[in-house]
Amino acid sequence: MKGFWRPFARLGGFRSYSVLSSDQLRINGVKDVIAVASGKGGVGKSTTAVNLAVALAKKCQLKVGLLDADVYGPSVPTMMNIHQKPEVTRDMKMIPIENYGVKCMSMGFLVDKDAPIVWRGPMVMNALQKMSREVDWGCLDILVVDMPPGTGDAQLTMSQKLQLSGALIVSTPQDVALIDARRGVRMFSKVQVPILGIIENMSCFKCPHCGEPSFIFGSGGARKTAAEMGLQLAGEIPIEVEIRKGCDEGIPIVVSAPDSVVSKAYCDIAQNVVMRLEELAKV
Repeated sequence: MKGFWRPFARLGGFRSYSVLSSDQLRINGVKDVIAVASGKGGVGKSTTAVNLAVALAKKCQLKVGLLDADVYGPSVPTMMNIHQKPEVTRDMKMIPIENYGVKCMSMGFLVDKDAPIVWRGPMVMNALQKMSREVDWGCLDILVVDMPPGTGDAQLTMSQKLQLSGALIVSTPQDVALIDARRGVRMFSKVQVPILGIIENMSCFKCPHCGEPSFIFGSGGARKTAAEMGLQLAGEIPIEVEIRKGCDEGIPIVVSAPDSVVSKAYCDIAQNVVMRLEELAKV
């Protein structure tokens, strides 16, 4: 039985960091690249990435790009109301499609809406390389990367092949989600990517009639986890029908209802991210 356990001995390990220099890892014209990640799917990572990107552009007045790296389940085309294919420059670079002041690139722009992405690992890695480096991003202050869920090959590749300035971890307050969020934090730490903070999504539901909060997925789980791991709680986003409607209709809530409580929460997170990046730049 000893031989049986040998393949599992390195579980929790990681591949070596990219041997490329920091200059080679950078994308031309892009100052900072941040990952919005989650240990598992279904916690609202893409919704968070989209609203964060728009908040950075609208509230913080930055030049922002959004890379949808979730190859198997691209959501950015729907959430950003973009339904066209990118044009190509003379030097064969794709031109990102802009909406709400954010330059976007997604696998969803390149395939039919209902077409499944039935690809093995190497093809996914090649696609991610093309969508990050073979795109004419121009000059950006921040490129927000909507990472695929989990801590597998695609996540490691993006972490190792891009000069990430930091990562945000999205989770619900539920213990089951936070277990995977911890794994996400540790993965980024192992490849030397700073954690900008944990975002607690779906923190509570406020009754539209009486305003009483209901903690459907538990209360304060992300705050407690952040404190235990020595991290910052970047923000808390409640559940609201308008968030879901905005995603389905392709109008992020920070655009459709800029004065709402949820929009202000996203804008606060955006400002926290900017301040955190400024702090890390001084280190």
